[in-house]
Amino acid sequence: MAEILAPTEANYTLLARHLAGGGLVGVPTETVYGLAGNALDPAACKAIFQAKQRPWQDPLIVHLRDPADIAAYARPPPWLDVLAGRFWPGPLTVVLPKREVISDLVTAGLPSVAIRIPAHPVFRKLLAACDLPLAAPSANPFGYISPTTAGHVEESLGEVVPYVLDGGPCRHGIESTILDLRDPEKPAILRLGVIGAEAIEAAAGRPILRPKSAAGTAAAREPAVAPGTLARHYSPRSPLRIHPYPLTGAALDALPPGWVALFFTRPQPTAGSGPPAHCHWLSEAGDHSEAAANLYAVLRKIDATAPAGILAELPPPGSLGSAITDRLLRAAAK
Repeated sequence: MAEILAPTEANYTLLARHLAGGGLVGVPTETVYGLAGNALDPAACKAIFQAKQRPWQDPLIVHLRDPADIAAYARPPPWLDVLAGRFWPGPLTVVLPKREVISDLVTAGLPSVAIRIPAHPVFRKLLAACDLPLAAPSANPFGYISPTTAGHVEESLGEVVPYVLDGGPCRHGIESTILDLRDPEKPAILRLGVIGAEAIEAAAGRPILRPKSAAGTAAAREPAVAPGTLARHYSPRSPLRIHPYPLTGAALDALPPGWVALFFTRPQPTAGSGPPAHCHWLSEAGDHSEAAANLYAVLRKIDATAPAGILAELPPPGSLGSAITDRLLRAAAK
């Protein structure tokens, strides 16, 4: 099983050597835990795909420590500096024309590469220690619920990944926003995430195209421009259905035997008692940030009990609510 390591100087040195030698490491980010390998080593990148059982046409995100390093791996537009100053380090990924040094395996054979400057201090220290660009998709079997603790990584991939660097629970709990800058005159959101399109527009001073739907899809057999855009993703093993906000008592009463309900906000107690045992929730008081941070952990906890099914309430409107809705729609896709 994987060894969960504390963020000590000795362990940073150990993991830097392991990564330089082509090994894989589970790493914390502010969004979800990633499965990291040397982005310049095709064998390490191939091992990422194999460990996750990930289809080759789903590209990897390359993580760097400093925006100044981007030019070595991609061709950024001049105005990316504006976004870098506002959102990096942080949960924004940009898709740029790639340079030859980046393997086609990383990019699903496409001439573009997804790049992020993560904010998690533990991951940033590891990036500094290894001095490598690290490819790191979510550290879970492909298509399953993303991990937000070191324990989640050990549970899912402990048989194939020797080390997990423990950085505590992830702050945001859902994946980064992905912005397509292959054509800098037509920037577009490819994946909804922590940072909303409105905030990016305000910083960039130009319009940003939105996805056509909350769960826009990429063809399963064609290379995707960015990860997390396939129709079915982030899915529990238990069947999941969605319900518009709010989830009513009538819908709860109509649940089939063995099903459980996942509320956005903690349901109000009735007759002096707490919520029924088959009810779960993402936020005590209806806070979008709290709900996003709890989404995957709560889904994993429910899934571990093997219910007959899960009825999930969509969140109320909001920028982060759209990102949560996107994840639930993909989790419910057939």
